[in-house]
Amino acid sequence: MWRAGFKWLFLIIGTTIGAGYASGRELWQFFGHESVLAIFIFIILFMVSCHVILSVSYKLRTVHYLPVLKTLLGKRMTILYDMMIILYLFTTTAVMYAGSGAALEAFRIPYFYGICISAFFVIILFIWRADGVVRMNALLIPVLIILLLFTLTYFLFSQEQVFNMNWQRQSNWKAGFMFTSLNILPLVAVLAAIGSKINHRGEIWIASVGSAFLLGGVTFIYNESLIHVAEELLYIEIPLFAILKHYPSFMAVMMTVLLWLAIYTTAVSGLLGLTSRLQNKMTLPWWQFAFILTLLMLPITIVGFSNLVAFLYPLYGIANLYLLAALLFHPFAKKRSSG
Repeated sequence: MWRAGFKWLFLIIGTTIGAGYASGRELWQFFGHESVLAIFIFIILFMVSCHVILSVSYKLRTVHYLPVLKTLLGKRMTILYDMMIILYLFTTTAVMYAGSGAALEAFRIPYFYGICISAFFVIILFIWRADGVVRMNALLIPVLIILLLFTLTYFLFSQEQVFNMNWQRQSNWKAGFMFTSLNILPLVAVLAAIGSKINHRGEIWIASVGSAFLLGGVTFIYNESLIHVAEELLYIEIPLFAILKHYPSFMAVMMTVLLWLAIYTTAVSGLLGLTSRLQNKMTLPWWQFAFILTLLMLPITIVGFSNLVAFLYPLYGIANLYLLAALLFHPFAKKRSSG
């Protein structure tokens, strides 16, 4: 039970920590100053949302997200959110590819070549279908979290004032709802794909509680680190690089690799959600279908990483609020119907 629970925990984190998150661009878009309460709200909402998604997926033994959406939203809204999920996964996976191109530019690899390198490694993994994605997350995500926490914590404690918290001023609390709303749509798509693989309800508790507090802790430390370099973030596409300027070059190289791995895991998770949903309409092998989808995504990457995050992420945050509300009220609706 514990081993499986941690496997799903790392799948959740791997789905959430992508180019936008690991680079710091997504966090700075939503949080920043006066956001401690917002991050606490995010932890609670994220934990409840993951628990509901996994519980419904486990009960229905799902292999894709349509049955989960029908249970949460009803048939009419499912049609709308089905199209939204497909659009979301398609565009945000394109954002991951754009982020991979921006990250690999640090190694003097041209933007488009960096995208193609990342796309190659993503598609290769789909030879092993969903099992390959889960194994990859279980291997990479613990390393990713440890290195990110080490880098950010070391940076924070090297500052004169470690934390910039003002408990009396928390005007940005609404961002907790928006940030959770942004991140639950891919979780519905990815976690529904493994509903039939969950064997015990204990796995759901481990995955939902563990991922929420781990992700919340990293979010808090990352946001506090970004506040220290806030003035530099207007002129840099990847905020993490503003922090890495304070480190020796070998650390910058290591963290750039870390950033690329975070992008890679989320691109894979996004394609997993898409292929598990659309594959029944085609007879192609998973890796060939993933290749076709990747080719269709490449034109979107021309817009650029920071521009895509700034435009798409707040838009999806607003659009997903109805789904977030459905997730939060589902346990109460279930009790009322059974009573």
